[in-house]
Amino acid sequence: MDQHTIFLVILGMAAVTYVPRLAPAWLLSRRELNPLLARWLSYVPVAVLAALTAQSVLAPAGSVDVAASNLYLWAAIPCFVLAIRTKGFFGVVALGMAIVAGARFFLG
Repeated sequence: MDQHTIFLVILGMAAVTYVPRLAPAWLLSRRELNPLLARWLSYVPVAVLAALTAQSVLAPAGSVDVAASNLYLWAAIPCFVLAIRTKGFFGVVALGMAIVAGARFFLG
């Protein structure tokens, strides 16, 4: 494949990747959204983060593991409590990292 074709393929891939993500922002940036729709959209980031986190916590090795030996599950419990109380992000991430690092250091 020559350089021109490779460049066109990269541009096409970029367009296919970014246009569907940017189109709603471009189309809706000047409009006032229905309050019900705006409220519903406010939950999307939390739902995506919960879905990604649940997979990592409940199935760290690829299969569901809810045994007492699942370190990530134990670390998630105090993180969940902190997230409910503070509604913050960085403190919860720091707590989770500290629990996992401490458990690996002290428990081997």
